[in-house]
Amino acid sequence: MADAASQVLLGSGLTILSQPLMYVKVLIQGQLPPRAELPLALGLPEISPRGQVGRPSPFPVGYEPLPPTIGRNIFGRQVCQLPGLFCYAQHIASIDGKRGLFTGLTPRLCSGVLGTVVHGKVLQHYQECDKVEETGSGNVQKEVSSSFDRVIKETTREMMARSAATLITHPFHVITLRSMVQFIGRESKYCGLCDSIVTIYREEGILGFFAGLIPRLLGDIISLWLCNSLAYLVNTYALDSGVSTMNEMKSYSQAVTGFFASMLTYPFVLVSNLMAVNNCGLAGGSPPYSPIYTSWIDCWCMLQKEGNMSRGNSLFFRKVPFGKTYCCDLRMLI
Repeated sequence: MADAASQVLLGSGLTILSQPLMYVKVLIQGQLPPRAELPLALGLPEISPRGQVGRPSPFPVGYEPLPPTIGRNIFGRQVCQLPGLFCYAQHIASIDGKRGLFTGLTPRLCSGVLGTVVHGKVLQHYQECDKVEETGSGNVQKEVSSSFDRVIKETTREMMARSAATLITHPFHVITLRSMVQFIGRESKYCGLCDSIVTIYREEGILGFFAGLIPRLLGDIISLWLCNSLAYLVNTYALDSGVSTMNEMKSYSQAVTGFFASMLTYPFVLVSNLMAVNNCGLAGGSPPYSPIYTSWIDCWCMLQKEGNMSRGNSLFFRKVPFGKTYCCDLRMLI
């Protein structure tokens, strides 16, 4: 009981600290253009990443509240960069204040607490089943516990626990994303937790609470199996079991493989977030700001065709994509 309470408190603290980061990341993932509309509607020329003036585009091309600037990448090379985490956060704070950086915190905290409890309950159920089996089988399972069968068994149980937590907490995740995306259209449709639940149920029914669930589940499952499988291979065949710091090296390998797996499955996270706000009645999820996707596969194919599968993955050194144009502030065009 004490362990569960400590996990909830620790998770809640990390959620609060990381809320501004997630807020900025969600807005970058959307890339929807509130500022681009006015210059384009007036027929003013658009500004390319290299500062060249071109013909006005009939459609918005990307949400960037601040124009690209000339900066340097990690190698010191001069590149045209989009605003990063701190510039974005300052822009949000200048409009909504510092408190605005924590928009969507309440449903996200509810999601984190409920997910931790459900995840722990599912694993506890499996542990109780193991105790019942051990009373009748003795120590037979000790030989199997060091093989790949144990990895499969533990990964399967962790998958079931995570999937159950994701399924139950996804409605709060949807509310969190939609309350954040309201920044684009300056709406107040999803402000309170209870009001948001009523709004989603009235307009979209039960299915509205699970928008974007399938790619999120697939991403979690694939990431988990990749992480544990790679960690097992590294720990078994790449690391020397005679090293005194074997346990520490295994923990490091688990962290590295987890990071690698999350990078590979990031497109699932992106598609899930976009589908959660797609055609939900907000300006940020509707044309002309965003296309209407018929399904998450349609969203995936469109992002892949445009080369935007890693959009929002980096919050620093955001290089302007090749061939993309962005309209900067109207004051820079006058």
